[in-house]
Amino acid sequence: MLKLAGARLLQGRDVDNVRTLLETDPVAACMVLSRIEAARVNPTYLGGELWGYGDGPEGVCYSGPNLIPLRGGRDAMRAFADRARRRGRVSSSLVGPAEQVMSLWEELAAHWGPAREVRAEQPLLVLTEVPERWPDPAVRRVRSCELDHYLPAAVAMFREEVGVDPLGGTGAGNYRARIADLIAGGRAFARFEDGRVVFKAEIGALSSTVGQIQGVWVHPRWRGNGLGAAGTAAVADHLVRHMGRVASLYVNDYNTPARRAYERIGFRRGGTFSTVLL
Repeated sequence: MLKLAGARLLQGRDVDNVRTLLETDPVAACMVLSRIEAARVNPTYLGGELWGYGDGPEGVCYSGPNLIPLRGGRDAMRAFADRARRRGRVSSSLVGPAEQVMSLWEELAAHWGPAREVRAEQPLLVLTEVPERWPDPAVRRVRSCELDHYLPAAVAMFREEVGVDPLGGTGAGNYRARIADLIAGGRAFARFEDGRVVFKAEIGALSSTVGQIQGVWVHPRWRGNGLGAAGTAAVADHLVRHMGRVASLYVNDYNTPARRAYERIGFRRGGTFSTVLL
């Protein structure tokens, strides 16, 4: 039984209960469900802590590279904020359902702030059928031998989207290893022209039912000709047709061209995320 006065670390049987709870909204919970499922094979794959609050539990939060509150009201967010403060900041961002993220950030801002950026409105998009727009046949899985060609595009995307250099400081080796793992797992996709990546995207979180597309990027010289839409359609097609998953992604509300492109592909809104970059 969880104490209502605070949050506690979930383990063993509790985690199985949380998995069942999160499966009622598998798209919003994809990032955490993918880790819970992987941890059944190897516990180290959880990569962080799972916290619960209240009976059931009624509140759920993952603390790892990202702080991801998935369920719970104001009391749960206060409890998670208290535990996060006591643990110390190990996360580079808060991300997840907008209601929970913004409520949790309100509790944490005085201790972890100021944020580099708060993206309060990010439509969470879902595609359950084969894309309506024909996918780019030139987009394919990246091969492990192509890591050094793919990595500069991944770095450029990260700098544009997140605003920091993933190769700066001590993180270069970890970032390269992360990209290499995605490639080895068949989850990095690209279109190459003369050995250069002109489109890229990855399947980041991958649960048993949902795949979350991330890192969509088009080389600056190739933008404005529909390559992003056709490339994303190719990745979504692979997820739906060949992997039997629902395809999802979330996008900044101010990125009107991307939102229109995803709508043409067939994506429909399934919720709202928020991200706080630290």
